[in-house]
Amino acid sequence: MIKAIIVDDEPYCCEALSILLDRYCPQVEVAGVYHSGAQALEQIREQNPQLLFLDIEMPRMNGFELLEKIKSLNFELIFTTSYDQYAIKAIRFSALDYLLKPIDREELQLSIQKVERRLQAPLPQQIDLLFQRLQNPSSLFTKIAIPTMEGLQMVAVDHIVHCVSDSNYTILTLKDHQKVVVSRTLKEIEELLEDYHFLRVHHSNLVNLNEVCKYIKGEGGYLVMSDGSSINVSRSRKEGLLKKLQPNRT
Repeated sequence: MIKAIIVDDEPYCCEALSILLDRYCPQVEVAGVYHSGAQALEQIREQNPQLLFLDIEMPRMNGFELLEKIKSLNFELIFTTSYDQYAIKAIRFSALDYLLKPIDREELQLSIQKVERRLQAPLPQQIDLLFQRLQNPSSLFTKIAIPTMEGLQMVAVDHIVHCVSDSNYTILTLKDHQKVVVSRTLKEIEELLEDYHFLRVHHSNLVNLNEVCKYIKGEGGYLVMSDGSSINVSRSRKEGLLKKLQPNRT
């Protein structure tokens, strides 16, 4: 059983999540439900949960402030939140899980499955990344946390040459020719890297523009990357690519 604690200042949200867990995630045991960060802080220290469902927007002490006060982050973490693009972007950057309210049953089950199969991830390092992103939203960081089948891998952004879609996974090719299978769709990776020099050139391909060596003409054409690979460019994305490669082009 996975021992879990729910922290949310809205009682009806706590009740709805508890019901979903009871009905559809029998492997999770809810050990406590708390409606304030201050109340939850002491219980987290005493009960040592394996999983924390944490609301972000709470009065007096929000979810991020609560995390800052916990010295030993030896549990899995799933944020629960209403749509907040700023916070969600920071959470994705840190490879942490989140569920949008109202919580969807299937998304909840998928999150619990990831918790079950995930090895003990270096959560403190992820939390550090999260706070760096929250405190400096306009800054570009050199590394991102990437969730893989084995756990978590820290990847230098400028070491990524290109990314290829593989159903619900994405394959990252790095400069040393290492391939990393990521437990995220290409759309999610694209959103994660949108502030960097990456461009979607095909429904299956995302490339680091700094690693493009050649563009070969054709209906859509293709790119030759620094690692020698060839990446197809779709006809519909060709013009956008050429504008990026030739910013002064008219």
